Amino acid sequence: MKLEARIFLWIALFCFLVAGVYAGWTNWNGGGMEVAGTAALILSGGLFGISGSFFWFVSRRIDARPEDRNDAEIVEGAGELGFFSPGSYWPVAIAFGAMMTAVGAATVQYWLMGLGVIFILITSGGLLFEYYTGENSPLR
Repeated sequence: MKLEARIFLWIALFCFLVAGVYAGWTNWNGGGMEVAGTAALILSGGLFGISGSFFWFVSRRIDARPEDRNDAEIVEGAGELGFFSPGSYWPVAIAFGAMMTAVGAATVQYWLMGLGVIFILITSGGLLFEYYTGENSPLR
């Protein structure tokens, strides 16, 4: 996780530096600072900073992975990485809910936005608990 933290934090720093240069350049060149691009770069840097700080805090709490050590061998990273669903239709349903929410926001139809958010929450729950039904249910 330390590697990921460094990557994200360096990109965040780059975005902040470029935002400063961009704001100064547009202010000097065009007679006024271009607000949309500067805000986009600052917000991008902030999002990268949030991700990088999360990875940094997680890396302090877990043991070093092979990716974090310079003397690691390739074989140390072999093995099971986790369980991945072989096929699920829930992401399609989540995308449909996101589409409903976006269309509701674009057309200022608050009822459609609300319906889309509810649909996203229900389908996200379905994706989360997809393998906790039937025989695998903890309530059984």
